[in-house]
Parts: sequence; C-alpha cells; structure tokens
Amino acid sequence: MDAALSVAATRRTGRVTRVVGLTFEVAGVEAAIGDVVRVETSGDAMLGEVVAIGPDSVVAMPLGDLHGVRAGAPVEAAGGSISVPVGEELLGRVLDGLGRPLDDGPPLSGLARAALAGEPPHPLRRPPVEQPVHLGVRALDTMVPVGRGQRIGIFAGSGVGKSSLMSMIVRGTDADISVVALIGERGREVREFIERDLGPEGLARSVVVVATSDAPALVRLRAAFAATRIAEWFRDRGAHVNLLMDSLTRFAMAQREIGLSAGEVPATRGYPPSVFTLLPRLLERAGASEDGSITGIYTVLVEADDLNDPIGDSARSILDGHIALSRKLATAGHFPTIDVLESISRVAPAVTTPEQQAVATTCRRLMAAYREAKDLIEIGAYQAGTNPQVDEAVARRDAIDSFLRQGMDERVAPGEAWMELAALLGIGAAS
Repeated sequence: MDAALSVAATRRTGRVTRVVGLTFEVAGVEAAIGDVVRVETSGDAMLGEVVAIGPDSVVAMPLGDLHGVRAGAPVEAAGGSISVPVGEELLGRVLDGLGRPLDDGPPLSGLARAALAGEPPHPLRRPPVEQPVHLGVRALDTMVPVGRGQRIGIFAGSGVGKSSLMSMIVRGTDADISVVALIGERGREVREFIERDLGPEGLARSVVVVATSDAPALVRLRAAFAATRIAEWFRDRGAHVNLLMDSLTRFAMAQREIGLSAGEVPATRGYPPSVFTLLPRLLERAGASEDGSITGIYTVLVEADDLNDPIGDSARSILDGHIALSRKLATAGHFPTIDVLESISRVAPAVTTPEQQAVATTCRRLMAAYREAKDLIEIGAYQAGTNPQVDEAVARRDAIDSFLRQGMDERVAPGEAWMELAALLGIGAAS
C-alpha cells in the first residue's frame, strides 16, 4: 500500500496557476530543481524545467514555445531531468540543445542516454597538462601553445573571426574527436559553419550541438551542458577530445534570462550571482582524466571589444589562458586575427621544450620592440642603428607577419611551424 501511494505521488497532476514573462508557476506537483514537467496544451504537450521552488508552487521555464499555455492547464511531473544520447554513432551528427537530431540522419532512439549533470575530474587524480595538442594554426601552435586537458578562451568582439578560427582548429587538430557547441548563434550561420567552414572532413570526426538565438533560454543553457556531457563520454573511453564552444557569453546570457525570470537580484551589469556560480561548474568539467582528456576551447564575445567586461574577466580568471583577437588585424585583412602579444597560454612551459620556448620568446621580443617603436618608424623619425633589437625587428617584420598569416584551407603538420619560425629567426631547429 505504501509503495502504491509512493508511485501515485510521483504522478500527481497539478495545474498552471500563473504565466509571467518566460516562466510559469505550477501548483500541486512535487518536483525538484532540474526536474522536467509536461504541460498539456491545446496542441502538443510542452515540456518545462523547474528552476525555482516556492512554498505552495514551483516555477518552471519552457523547453519549447509557451504559446497555448493557459491558467489551469494540467501539468504532470515527467519523472527526472534532461538526458542526452551518447555513443560512437553521434560522430558526424548535428543535434539540438536537448540531444535531438537536427540533420536527416537516422533516429537516435537506440542509443544509451546520460544525464546532463556530471562531476569534474578529481583535483588530486587529474593528470597534469604535459602533452601539446596540435591545433593546425601556426600562430597558436608556436606562440600560444595548448596542451591536452587545458581550457583556453578566444576573446573578441563580434565579426572578428572567432567562428572561422574554430573551424580551422577542428579541421587541423590532431585530437581524436571534436565536439562543437554553437550556443545562441544566428540560424543563418549554423548551416554555413557546418557546410562551408567545417566541411565534410571536419564533420566526419565531430559532433555538433546547436541552440540558435531564437531557442528558449533553457535550451541554450542545456546545449552547453549537453555538449560537455557528450565530450565526457568520449573522454571516459580513452579519447582525446577537443570541446569547442561558441560562445560562453551567450551561455551566460541565457542564465541571466533564467535567473532574472526566477526572481534573482541583478548584480554586475545586470548579471545575477548564479551566472558567476555556473561558469566554473561548466568550465571545470573539461580537462584531463585518468582515461582521456577534454581540451576546452571557448569563445568569449566581449562587449565593445573590452576584454575586462564581467563575463570576459570572470572567464579569464577560470581558464588556463586566453587568445585575443584584434579588430585592427581583421580590418587590415590579416587572418587569423590573433593578437599574439595580448595572448597567453598558462601551460606553455609545460608543453614546450626549452628550445621552443627560446624561439617563441625571441619572436615576442621582436614583435614587442617593433610595437614600441612603431610610431617613430612610420613617421620616419627612427634612425637605423639606434637600437639593435628594433633594427632586427624591422628587418624580420614582414617574415614574421607572413608566418602568422594562414589561409582557411592551409594545413600545417605537427612540428612544421616550429621549424619554420626558428628558420626565419635564424635560430637552430626547435621541432
């Protein structure tokens, strides 16, 4: 009898009591934070997720369109939280934020499913970052080297080349698998990225998770966790995975919508405290484990090209390095638009040899010397012979600039970039 009552309690049906903005309140349903509820509408049933709990009701947000939801509509707890399909069959597939196929491929109903919630690798059992991951971009592999299990951010304003740089990494990397999350992207850009930037070669060893800008805030938020959970599944089976997310800022904006709708008080520039709590919960799940690794590469859309905006500043403090893209380089036709002197990898000493570090340091010193004397050089006020380092910087400037440029379809073999950079600087091989 007690067991029967327990089962009946889980199926208890409630009613919608209020719909305000992006949320709806439900009375009579026993559900926990993160549980899914099903709302009966005049058309198909709509799913929602519980985001807040009151004394007599729960507050939920839709995982679909609120159109057709009315006061008094019956609501039933769906019995659990959101899960996503996992398995080798996901390679080459495009999924939405809830793990449903968006392409014309076969259904995924036969795959195992995994809950979105997960734990980061144990801090004492997490292997150190010691092996470099080849990204296939000369400027990154030499000047901002990335290691397996590192988390790094690509910081830039809009229209500076973040998505194009991501596509170069997916196609040129030596990682086993790439999981790409497009969060809050324009619908027009999704197909262009998959067909033009990613291409059949990149898609074949990738899983793409998409939540466009018109998707509900919860779907955009869950898409980031869905991509991370899929990457974790491959890592737990010994694979070295690149997790590329575009963008972390739109993930934070989705949580801002959710937090404010649930009644949180806005703090820094309108972002509620939950945003800054959720960022490390997402980012810490990437990294190396005892079985494999997830190298996290996250784009950060900064406001007005200000790298110190709230999300950019918070993300930079959590990540293991940052890649700054320059609008000046973009307008000058320099691609990729990586501002080498403003970019840094915190694990560079661990994943490069002393010879490679010497080559990179020499290149940075020459670039910095030219930047310091640039105004004098351009107006003709600098006299050759005044500073030997500036003289060398002027002599090698075109060669360095050419080295840092790279075409979208240009491939670079592992070790090739180091030998090329050492040669143009007149230093012994650093492969």
